[in-house]
Amino acid sequence: MSKMLKVVLIGFAIYVAAAALLLNLYQADPENMSWQERETFNLKQIGRLDLGADKGDVIRLLGSPDISEAKATADGEVLVLFYRTHHVKSDGITTRDECTPLLFKDDALIAWGADAYSEYQSF
Repeated sequence: MSKMLKVVLIGFAIYVAAAALLLNLYQADPENMSWQERETFNLKQIGRLDLGADKGDVIRLLGSPDISEAKATADGEVLVLFYRTHHVKSDGITTRDECTPLLFKDDALIAWGADAYSEYQSF
């Protein structure tokens, strides 16, 4: 094997190892993303959520919500966290219509999406 081929193979092995480490150890920080990156990140992560997920785990995953609200009902308190997932208007303000609502009861995710929020408003 020629010396040049050895150098290329060693360089490639180092590159693959560095890329694998970066992909496995890198933690995305929603707070440091542009709004476009954050929308994509939020949409992707919300799609992976399971009902019953802990509120603290969701906040650690997605970061601080863009909007939040709570309502006391006969069954207890319902917390709604809104995460920006789609662009509507370039005005510098994030509004509810640009967000996906996540509904929590007793710190557990019970529903998400526009339909779930509409039902929540009728409580």
